[in-house]
Amino acid sequence: MKFPAIWLVFPVLFVVLSACSPVQRFHGYAPDDTQLSEIEVGRDTRSSVAEKVGRPGMSGVMEGSSWYYVQSDWVEQGWRPPVEVRREVVAISFDGSDRVSNVERFGLDDGEVVPLSRRVTSTGTSGGALLRQLLSNFGQFNPGQMLGGRR
Repeated sequence: MKFPAIWLVFPVLFVVLSACSPVQRFHGYAPDDTQLSEIEVGRDTRSSVAEKVGRPGMSGVMEGSSWYYVQSDWVEQGWRPPVEVRREVVAISFDGSDRVSNVERFGLDDGEVVPLSRRVTSTGTSGGALLRQLLSNFGQFNPGQMLGGRR
């Protein structure tokens, strides 16, 4: 019994079409608003924040400075390079006695740093330069480089 040649086209067509579907990748971690609502400004400390939302991937270099949680969402489609579609940074600042002084969430809108939510008891985060640097590299990170791949 012979199969017509048309039957060979369907598997090839299936493989080609499945390669075109977008693949989403999520890098990093930023606590959501529900988790952040559990943090009480002026009351919680570094250790209680670590218990409630976990330790961050980044922290300020100064004693008593902020913790930064960074999350990036990427979409990879077919042979095209990955594109970063969203980035959020959550900054939790601490005062001199290691109590939470600010909780802020930042995102990007047209390449500009935009505060998405804020619970501030002082003038804002003191590590603004680090925050701008975290958000300014929008779209310039290639996850393939982290995995040892080519550009």
